[in-house]
Parts: sequence; C-alpha cells; structure tokens
Amino acid sequence: MTEPFESLEELRQKKGFICDMDGVIYHGNRLLPGVKEFVDWLNREGKSFLFLTNSSERSPRELQQKLARMGLDVSEDHFYTSALATAAFLKNQSPGCTAYVIGAPGLLNALYDAGITMNDVDPDYVIAGETTGYNYETILKAVGYIQRGARLIATNSDLTGPSERGIIPACRALVAPIELATGKQAYYVGKPNPLMMRTGLRLLGVHSNEAAMIGDRMDTDIVAGVETGLDTVLVLSGCTTREEVENYAYRPRHILSGVGEIPG
Repeated sequence: MTEPFESLEELRQKKGFICDMDGVIYHGNRLLPGVKEFVDWLNREGKSFLFLTNSSERSPRELQQKLARMGLDVSEDHFYTSALATAAFLKNQSPGCTAYVIGAPGLLNALYDAGITMNDVDPDYVIAGETTGYNYETILKAVGYIQRGARLIATNSDLTGPSERGIIPACRALVAPIELATGKQAYYVGKPNPLMMRTGLRLLGVHSNEAAMIGDRMDTDIVAGVETGLDTVLVLSGCTTREEVENYAYRPRHILSGVGEIPG
C-alpha cells in the first residue's frame, strides 16, 4: 500500500470518480492489474463514474467495445472523450463551420455529428488529434490553411502517452511542428481545460467536492483535478514515476500503484 488506510477510506467515500483510461485502465489492448476489481467495486458500491479520456481516436461505442473485449462490461454512457469535447466547443463557438482534420475516425465522427463539415480548400479551422495517418504532406497542408486564416484547434495537450510499445508521441507532439512553422499556438480543448472537466462533472451528476480524479499524468489529469476542486489520485501504472512528482508545484492527494488499491 502506498497510502495510509485512513486516507484511502476517505477516498472510498466519494460519490463519483472520473478516470483517465490510457495508463490507468489499459495499455494498448492490455487491461492493467486490478482494473476489473476496481470497476466491480464501483458498480457494487453504486458509485457514479466516468471514463474521461484525452484520446480522440475512438468513439464512446468503440471504447465500450474495446473494454468488452478485455472482459469489462461498461455501458456507453460512461465514456467522454476529447473528440466529443472539441466538437461541442466548435458547435458552440462557430455553428456550421468547416475544418481540415488531422485525426482518427473518433474525431471525424464527433465533428460530423456536431454539424461540422470537412473542407480541404479554405477551412475555418485546422483540427488536430491523434492519428497514425500523419506525414509531411499533412503538416504542409495545415500550415498553408493557417497562413491563409484558419484557426488551430487541438483535441488535447498530451505530449506522450503509454502503449504496449512503450511511451509514444501524442497529440501535442503532432501539433508542435505546425505551431512552430506558423507561429500560432493551438487552442487545446481536452484536460486540463476546465471546459472538459466541467462537462465531466455534469455528466457524473455530482459536485466537485464529492468526486475524485484518477489519472497517470501530473500535467493533465492531476492539475485538472486540483484546479476543478476534485480529490486527486495519481496512479503509477502509466506515464509518471514517483520521482517525477517532485518536479511539480502541486501534488496529488493520493499516489497509488494502480486503481486496484482503491477497493481495498
């Protein structure tokens, strides 16, 4: 155990839990130790819970099916992604706008559902998320559109992410060449942006002081929880080591090896 028993008891009394996914629930297609026990505990105790992921690659249905393949039965309404948050932001800011999109189907589908159409001539926005279809031509197109007036939006500010292959480049690493070439800074919609956190709390249906944020990243998950008034739990099953915690001015309330420690 990495936390005093009394401290974890306080955590267990929370009504709602917002959980990151990559590095907390799974690495790639591998379920992490203790996750099934944690989800069983959430259901058994009647907790409200939401998987809030900065990844924009998959839709909630795809995430639900991914967990089902790993043996976890979680309904689709328990997922919220940075792709959905990005689509909601643009629908509110600029209804009916057009975009050049660097991203996977989860992002494209969310944008289509929000009434945003694709445009590779004179888009209003360049929108970037995680994708394997990224190359020099992609960067050239994005830079050209931005130089001609398109605004740059990114689904999240994660620089790297955990995978079965180790640590891999994430959204911010893909956006960086575009920012450097244009001199324009992207607007990042995902965690730790309060827009996504407030939506998460609303979907959870609990007040911030009744909820906990569980994540593997200090610079997105933990700072988002701290700034939104949630109890914070850093798990060491993803990107962050215990030693790296000392590099930050803020601290998580709890540091655990993984979510399997929470049920006790």
